[in-house]
Amino acid sequence: MWEILSSYWPHILAILSLAIATVAAIHAAMTKDEVRAAIGWVGVIFLSPFIGALIYAVAGVNRMRRASIVSQRKPEPGADIAGEPFEISEEAVTRTFGRRFAALKTLGDKVARRRLKTGNAIATLRTGDEAYAAMAEAIAGARHAIILETYIFDRDPIGLRLADALIAALGRGVAVRVLIDAVGARYSVPSIVGYLREGGMPVDVFNGNIIMGLRLPYANLRTHRKLLIIDGQAAFAGGMNIRQGFTREFAGDATARDTHFRITGPVVEDLFAVAAEDWRFASGEDLSDEVWSIAPQAPAGETGVAMRAVASGPDASLETNHRLLIGAFSIARDSIRIMSPYFLPDRELISALVTAARRGVEIDIVVPEVNNLVLVDRAMRAQFDQVLKDGCRVWRATGPFDHSKLLAIDGVWAYVGSSNLDPRSLRLNFEIDLEVLEADFARDIEARIDAVIASARPVTLAELQGRPLPIRLLDRLLWLCSPYL
Repeated sequence: MWEILSSYWPHILAILSLAIATVAAIHAAMTKDEVRAAIGWVGVIFLSPFIGALIYAVAGVNRMRRASIVSQRKPEPGADIAGEPFEISEEAVTRTFGRRFAALKTLGDKVARRRLKTGNAIATLRTGDEAYAAMAEAIAGARHAIILETYIFDRDPIGLRLADALIAALGRGVAVRVLIDAVGARYSVPSIVGYLREGGMPVDVFNGNIIMGLRLPYANLRTHRKLLIIDGQAAFAGGMNIRQGFTREFAGDATARDTHFRITGPVVEDLFAVAAEDWRFASGEDLSDEVWSIAPQAPAGETGVAMRAVASGPDASLETNHRLLIGAFSIARDSIRIMSPYFLPDRELISALVTAARRGVEIDIVVPEVNNLVLVDRAMRAQFDQVLKDGCRVWRATGPFDHSKLLAIDGVWAYVGSSNLDPRSLRLNFEIDLEVLEADFARDIEARIDAVIASARPVTLAELQGRPLPIRLLDRLLWLCSPYL
């Protein structure tokens, strides 16, 4: 046997490589929803013997598990029910905001599975110092129940401060649940998970799985949601992870920027339902006890804000954010302002943006001058020409890195939350955003973006085309990998 192996090992290796590549390629061709993804994976698999199949097993398997995720994640109770209490009517939207926003409401009702509800209030938390202080105060004042879901929860001074507040709440009889993404929990070593468990905290990680006998998190299908719900009456949501780098207290002048929000009103019930479903998926526990019950607050009168909780992810809510954004871009008449740390939209979103620009809509896109993900930034740069050549404006925000995800249309409609405009947020991550139909709030978001633009540097086609060919080529090659950056 050894003589045969020593004599024919190249042939055996070649046959084995071909067999593995064939199986992997067949799987890619049969399971990928997009032809570009299928072609790309088949090419990687056959052009890189063994290595290509291994890359597919690690990265491609995340997409393969989507059907399993869908089967395990049942629709949340109460989702997709017409005529919910506090739902704002199409006639009321038409009367106040115009027919085009009523049409956008109809689209949201069909794709988002939760209704646009009135009677809410939303306050902007403009810095990490402000947001973490408000969250700690709310945790300290909790009387019944707290649920926290986040992508990153670092074991640093800020993380420990909030962890201690949660443990203290648990100690005084408050029901507390903490859900951290399996990848995000590993951003700091040791993880905050151990610290919380030592304090008696019911804590779990989202989508941590066993691969090849090792307990490793999948690179994709992450919960990127940031939610804190207190007593079912107040919620915190937005783009802010729990990290000391977002506070001036610990990072000083180098503090990264972000934007978070405090929400009250009937929409909190929907935000809780999202977090509770994620907790059930991760832990198996159904939060159905009386302590978790929520009596939706009465509308705050005529001044209440119309809001919708928009959950999206690779389950029954796949591409919800994508579809809603395309619809929003299509009704814009005057302006679209976008602020995102990672701007890598797909062809459909780019087409919607440039079509709006050709209709005369002013479009401003703000991204950081200095990005925390260098490869993503270079891929973004390779794509800027696709929007610039059709009249959109791209701005590089100076100063520290800004992680905010903000969008406003015509000074009336705003979209804020955890979603970036990149392939991960649009197809691979579980995200939670807020659709806000209220002129004062939308204008506030616009003013926040305009303040950044005032000191930002414009990106021009001449600048992009004037770079040396090797740099442009490298950026383009990185752009080809953008779905998995």
